[in-house]
Amino acid sequence: MEVAGSDSDGREFRNAEEMWREEIGEGDQQKKTEWYQKGVGYWEGVEASVDGVLGGYGHVNDSDIKGSEAFLKTLLFDFFGADLRNRHLVALDCGSGIGRVTKNLLLRYFNEVDLVEPVSHFLEAARESLTPENGTVSDMHKVSNFYCLPLQEFTPEAGRYDVIWVQWCIGQLADDDFVSFFKKAMAGLKPGGFLVLKENIAKSGFVLDKDDRSITRSDLYFKELFNRCGLHLYKSKDQKGFPEELFAVKMYALTTDMPKKHSRPRMHSHKPAIIKG
Repeated sequence: MEVAGSDSDGREFRNAEEMWREEIGEGDQQKKTEWYQKGVGYWEGVEASVDGVLGGYGHVNDSDIKGSEAFLKTLLFDFFGADLRNRHLVALDCGSGIGRVTKNLLLRYFNEVDLVEPVSHFLEAARESLTPENGTVSDMHKVSNFYCLPLQEFTPEAGRYDVIWVQWCIGQLADDDFVSFFKKAMAGLKPGGFLVLKENIAKSGFVLDKDDRSITRSDLYFKELFNRCGLHLYKSKDQKGFPEELFAVKMYALTTDMPKKHSRPRMHSHKPAIIKG
């Protein structure tokens, strides 16, 4: 990735390769392991609450869920169409934190949801809140598995998921682990399934946060990585309604190939036809 970037200390890098050599070395597994441990260590010191996992911006939760739901509903119709009602839908919530997205969104649309999260007290909070006693799950919409693992060490069960949802966590992964994870995730999809990545977007290049060891990539950076993964960008959408001081947030729908769109009913129009030629 040849676009310049910077870190939170103000250091400038000519490109991402230079930054990654500085942070994790070249083939230095110990240095890379320490980098990941420091990232998880940061979040282990964060309160297991909505405000905690959203970095003090708990008030954006409603806007976040609303934007995600609008995107998801369109995708479910596009991919599954009339089969939607007869399909047993299974989702994977990656970097699930306290189960915020599962509780407020995924469980309303999927029959089963699995959670994967490396911070143990976040996952325990999710386990406690996503119970029948709390009215968040039912026999038809339930959480099936809780995996306490970082994404770079997690391999989804082959062919299990209709949708794999990855939100505000992929910045923890170095580029090679980003590609490795998504290749494994692709194998975890059912035929016709898709992935959603929702993430902060840098205006250009990248910005590395030295505190939590996360990288905010630009749209161009993401698209280059998608190509390296062999992923097809089906659709993207900007998140609206967030405070201006935050990074922009974008949603990407990703597939292993271009799915066929289900035809929507045509609307009759009384406007005059336009000849194009």
